[in-house]
Amino acid sequence: MHRSMDEPTGGAGPPAARSHPTVRPGPPLVAGAQPPDPAVLAALLRRHGWQRRGGASGRYGRWTPPGPAAGTASLLVPESAAFPDSGELIEEALLALGRSADPSARDVLVSLAVPSDEIRWWREVPESAAAAAGAAGWTEAEALRSAARQILLAGALAARGRAGYHGARHRRKARAALDDALIGPAPGGRSLTAYVPVASGRAVAVQLCHALHATREAVDYQRATGGMEAFDSAVAAGVSRELTEALIALVRGSEGAGIDLRWAPAAGAPDGCPVRPAPVEFSPGDLPALRSASARYLSEEPAVQVRLTGAVVRLRRSGPRGAGIVRLRVLAGAEVAHVRVELDEEAYRIAGHAHLVGLPLRVEGRLERRGGFRRLTGASQVAPVQVDEAERDRLMKALQENVDHFEEACAGEEP
Repeated sequence: MHRSMDEPTGGAGPPAARSHPTVRPGPPLVAGAQPPDPAVLAALLRRHGWQRRGGASGRYGRWTPPGPAAGTASLLVPESAAFPDSGELIEEALLALGRSADPSARDVLVSLAVPSDEIRWWREVPESAAAAAGAAGWTEAEALRSAARQILLAGALAARGRAGYHGARHRRKARAALDDALIGPAPGGRSLTAYVPVASGRAVAVQLCHALHATREAVDYQRATGGMEAFDSAVAAGVSRELTEALIALVRGSEGAGIDLRWAPAAGAPDGCPVRPAPVEFSPGDLPALRSASARYLSEEPAVQVRLTGAVVRLRRSGPRGAGIVRLRVLAGAEVAHVRVELDEEAYRIAGHAHLVGLPLRVEGRLERRGGFRRLTGASQVAPVQVDEAERDRLMKALQENVDHFEEACAGEEP
């Protein structure tokens, strides 16, 4: 879905993996790229804790890094690109950032390389001796990373469509929307930042902004009144079981946690969103409300009537005759990868013939929320779909090449 900035971009990665910008010792960040806007660079420095400490008024500012390194280095950043030496000053600033040991310098360079909205998570946990020295526990770091991934995926699912419970629906496209996201941990393992490119992920960031604030308001309402109505209306803002479960994972085992979203300075704030969204925080006291909302979303999301087309990848029945179970790899009609369908004897025979000759099957029924919308009940109108020879050959080749993958995916759907 996304990769860490610390991971290598080549070598043994999957063939479809795309390389991401990495910090280089000097400009340009990307071959042939234009120097960044000085105002954007200054905004990013300020966002990541750099302090402006003087400089010629109206011409340039002198910026120093946060923390102990403040007195060891500084950058000269022009106020605008209109001055004759502004290009040279920007190049020198980028060179200094590339050589800086301060972690914030890398964050600034990444944001410059790909204009991105930044989403930061943090967890408050009791500090151990190792944590005080800058080390992070493996379990703690993995818990934070896992929760951050779940929250991003919940935002991507909401950007595809509103639902109290998405289950397996829309997951392929939701994950694809996060392919270009970068994740970079902060020292100590207690915070994590995702860089979501504006070009491919702005819709996800916007949806997540609305959904997180709606969740906070719904939790406050539930804790004040005991009512769950606010969670029902919050679905329209993108709140779902997936998001509440992700927030439970973020908060559980901590003394508190939060999410902070900052828009890419180069793109500005999107319509309908505040220029500077307030951070959203959750505490252990919010867990009962989140758990109740999660259960409510799961139980109340209705089944969906569908007419889908799928390739038969598995058939099973207990004897030579009678009803049987068929697995379909969905080609059209539903936003899920696979479904499990129980068919009567005649429909099962039709499915078997379709499988033998390499034809997809069309079937109508109700896509049940139980099992994550992977089960089709009340199957009817079962019939093979006629396709031309080229399409049939393509389907047969795909089934033969991926039979192990399909078997594994289908095996995981058993209750």
